[in-house]
Amino acid sequence: MSEFTDHLVETFAALGAVRARRMFGGHGLYLDGVMFGLVVDDVLYLKADAQTLPRFAELGLPCFEYARNGRTVQVSYHRAPDEVLESPDAAAQWGRLALAAALRAARPAKARRPRGQSAG
Repeated sequence: MSEFTDHLVETFAALGAVRARRMFGGHGLYLDGVMFGLVVDDVLYLKADAQTLPRFAELGLPCFEYARNGRTVQVSYHRAPDEVLESPDAAAQWGRLALAAALRAARPAKARRPRGQSAG
């Protein structure tokens, strides 16, 4: 693990027992098995969704993207604001936002009844 990734694990310690796992040439940041952060080339990206995306957009923070089969793929992780690395309060605030987005994304879809069946 890089020193930067180790530092991020400590930075987000206020959230709980954060773990880093190697993936895709970088690391994922996890809390209780839920990935809320992505570290690639010593850049931190945080999970975003429809509820949190405006916060990232108003600061002009780009989403993580990579090339695959000649195409650019964008994922729902956006670059973290610099203040996350400078302030424990900011790290906790943005970490909670990212974790909440990750938890919302992890919720299983509602079970659908097969066509033609009625409830109960």
